[in-house]
Amino acid sequence: MTEKPTMLSYIKEEQATLLKALNQYPKNIDVVLNHLPQSQQLLVLATGSSINAALSAKYYIESKAQLQIDIQEPYNYLNYVKHQATQQIVLGISQSGQSTATIEALQTLPADNLKIAVTSIPDSEITAVTDATLDILSGRERVGYVTLGFSATVLALMLFGLRLGVKKGLISSEQEQSELAEFEKIILAIDETIERTTAFFHKNALELSESQRFMSIAYGSAFGTAKEMETKFSETIRVPSQGIDLEAFMHGPYLEMQPDYRLFFLDTPANAAVTEKAYLLKKYEEKVTPYIYLVSVTKEQATNDRELILPKVADDEKAPLLLIVPFQVLCWYVSRGKGIDITQRIFTDFAQSVKSKTTVQDYV
Repeated sequence: MTEKPTMLSYIKEEQATLLKALNQYPKNIDVVLNHLPQSQQLLVLATGSSINAALSAKYYIESKAQLQIDIQEPYNYLNYVKHQATQQIVLGISQSGQSTATIEALQTLPADNLKIAVTSIPDSEITAVTDATLDILSGRERVGYVTLGFSATVLALMLFGLRLGVKKGLISSEQEQSELAEFEKIILAIDETIERTTAFFHKNALELSESQRFMSIAYGSAFGTAKEMETKFSETIRVPSQGIDLEAFMHGPYLEMQPDYRLFFLDTPANAAVTEKAYLLKKYEEKVTPYIYLVSVTKEQATNDRELILPKVADDEKAPLLLIVPFQVLCWYVSRGKGIDITQRIFTDFAQSVKSKTTVQDYV
């Protein structure tokens, strides 16, 4: 009898699955890059974890392909955006391919837009309203709290940006191979990251499991990671959770801090001004709450049990690919620490009731 998949089992598949996806490059990307319009604009329509994946890949794509990305919630775009650009590239991201709002927004776009579905299910509903399909190569994820598919989406978007830069003559063959080697190194660090995070949880199990409020602070590309932490913690740990930009935190939200809050700082490569700002904020908040955690891809070693040091990532734009893994792992263990069994489905009639998906989700 086949064992029922869980959130944790999908997390443990990430390294192998992402390596396979990387090895498919550039074949699966080139399929969608035919007949590209001469546009310097890229519109992304996505919601939930999909928009967090887009935020995670945004700066990498902009850097490599030298175009401007506009990331929009499809429901707002459909109902409130008054001007729609023509001759632009549009990515509609839906891992299931069944996001009602994303599909409906894509259907309203001018015909001269190149519409690309980004999905794990190439024959899903979203592909019927797009011109091409970018398969993220993760397969169907049978649990409601997506992890493998999220990471696969981030990788697929980054590789899309890389290949687009190559096609535009902005990146040489040598630079392309160097980028691919860096991606491989990051992906090969996922299993070790899972192990380090598991050990980190066990050192801090009680104080994490008792928390009634989580926050994470990030900057640059890691902002997408913080937002996905917000989404996943809300889904699984089921207490108020927020991911917020470093600068934005300083303009109001800092006043909310309480001694029992758990606050994660995401430490990624940045210029001196940004790292100093993050350092000063962390030192200040340590006066408010003892529950300050650091998740770092820059440090050599931890100075205390509340620091989680991951394998190093030198490029801040690629860091989200590894940085999300600890929060995925913590979702599994902290929810269990709270006595929540996330393998038991709840609100099973929700998508049907509010029409957020085109069909009932096939989750175990």
